[in-house]
Amino acid sequence: MVDLLKGKTQNDIASLMSISDKLSKLNFDRFQTFSTPFTLSNAKQALLAFKGDVYNGIDAQSLSLDDFEFAQGHLRMLSGLYGVIRPLDLIQPYRLEMGTKLKNSQGKNLYEFWGDQISQVLNEDESEVIINLASNEYFKGIDKKSINAKIVNIAFKELKNDTYKIIGIYAKRARGLMVNYMIKNRLTDPELLKGFNVEGYQFRQTMSDDLTWVFTRD
Repeated sequence: MVDLLKGKTQNDIASLMSISDKLSKLNFDRFQTFSTPFTLSNAKQALLAFKGDVYNGIDAQSLSLDDFEFAQGHLRMLSGLYGVIRPLDLIQPYRLEMGTKLKNSQGKNLYEFWGDQISQVLNEDESEVIINLASNEYFKGIDKKSINAKIVNIAFKELKNDTYKIIGIYAKRARGLMVNYMIKNRLTDPELLKGFNVEGYQFRQTMSDDLTWVFTRD
């Protein structure tokens, strides 16, 4: 995948990712200088490398070494470039959204490129339950038919005009907050996750079912 992207021009990158000249130059340069092996001088631990609303919620800077060790054993992050990443895995900076329509040796997009590979890696953890806090774009990268575990989806909803709705910017942060909550409380029993009550959220049994747990905030 990196070799494929190294063959793209800056204009190709801009068009492919629908980004500005400044960002396309940055990411063109990143792919051109991408090199192995990964070291602490050319790469960074994944959980410290990513930015955005979800990762603001995770607040990796607040985690202790013991927290990181627990996260390494229980948290898996999905990536358009790397597939499945653990929190302490070294990665080099990149931009490649899972939904990018990049033609490759396996098909017309990244979903076809990854196929069931992501699911097979997740199966190696031998988990009975997977708590899904990924966005829909990234969750589509999982071949659900190949997953051995039960998948529980989490939905965060806000009260707006007398009804509960998912509001993207709040839901992203909430997903990160829940990751932080699971790490700091060392949660390994999914049922205990229903006690999540950070920043006003609470579990709503009447709005949930076995495969989708809903948390609301008034």
